[in-house]
Amino acid sequence: MKQIAVIGGGAAGMMAALTAAKQGCRVTIYEKNEKLGKKIYITGKGRCNVTNNCDMDVLFDSVVTNKRFLYSAFYSFTNQDVMELIEKAGCRLKTERGGRVFPQSDKSSDIISALSRLLRDFGVEICLREPVKSLIIEEGVCRGLVLERQNKRIEADEVIVATGGLSYPTTGSDGDGYRFAQAAGHQVTELSPALVPFTTEETTVKELQGLALKNIEISLRRGKKEIYHDFGEMLFTHFGVSGPVLLSASSYSVKELKKGPLTLEIDLKPALTAEQLDARILRDFDEAKNKQFKNSLNKLLPSKMIPVIVERSGIAPEKPVNEITKQERRGLVQAVKCFSLTVNGLRGFNEAIITQGGVQVKEVNPSTMESKKARNLYFAGEVLDLDAVTGGFNLQIAWSTGYLAGLGAAECVE
Repeated sequence: MKQIAVIGGGAAGMMAALTAAKQGCRVTIYEKNEKLGKKIYITGKGRCNVTNNCDMDVLFDSVVTNKRFLYSAFYSFTNQDVMELIEKAGCRLKTERGGRVFPQSDKSSDIISALSRLLRDFGVEICLREPVKSLIIEEGVCRGLVLERQNKRIEADEVIVATGGLSYPTTGSDGDGYRFAQAAGHQVTELSPALVPFTTEETTVKELQGLALKNIEISLRRGKKEIYHDFGEMLFTHFGVSGPVLLSASSYSVKELKKGPLTLEIDLKPALTAEQLDARILRDFDEAKNKQFKNSLNKLLPSKMIPVIVERSGIAPEKPVNEITKQERRGLVQAVKCFSLTVNGLRGFNEAIITQGGVQVKEVNPSTMESKKARNLYFAGEVLDLDAVTGGFNLQIAWSTGYLAGLGAAECVE
């Protein structure tokens, strides 16, 4: 019986182990944490956004880095396959706005429990609190691994590295996999935090801290060049901006921000044209004609936003509404339709959902996930130079590459 060692018990590692075990292999997971799927527990704000219930075009369009590499993986183990597997394992799922798939219970622990049951049913051995020190590479072939505990040598026919990236280091993601890959002769591309909040130059954000906005439109640009454009939800923080729409934007901004700050333009009322917004403001002004300007925007904007928009409009706060000119209204419309901020950086790996960068995919077989540098060595999940926007797409990368690595390892042993 083939012996397969899987390093890492996250989404990719569990899927790789399960797939190989289903092929009749003897599989052992070596996980440094005290439990499996520690990062899965915190995904989707503790609810676990398992995948996205979308068609294949959307799935590929949502990948930021190296989408072509994922062709075999996504088609071999689709989002529908993931949903079917988890539901058959006893965890009911539901699809929410934007195709996001969650457990019906809203508990990420139910996903872990379902996968753990499957691993147990197929005889996968799970070694917790068992960090791996290194791989055993001899004459271009991976022969096994060395555990940190007493330098214990473990021989294996195949080894699958599914150690994650550098994001959320408290979950054990400390870059071990990159070290293993480099020792096997692989290149690791530049590593950066991604799906992570932005920092801004303006201190205005501190006044807006905690304010969440829905149905806004953002455009991230350098001069006339648009880097990213999207519609959704955002959040102001004490250091800058966050929320789903901006986390996705961050993945497209990593390299651009190295060249200097970018302009973030927020349309607070994207459903209205400038003319329609002006008409709406006129109606509000008509109802508040005896009020001061600063007290006339309650129906248009959240209360926290009003002082900032008043200041940006250029209209005196105490000016009576019935004295505001058409030209001044134009300034107010501009302040609402184009609320601009200067983003100058990203927060660190401890706040990043994923890592951008990783094992160079040109050195990995996309059909099997086997290393082209060392035989019998496979990679899966975030350790590879693959990433996507928010919405369950990064977990789908983990499931699909884990599946192919497990299948490849099971079938390719001599």
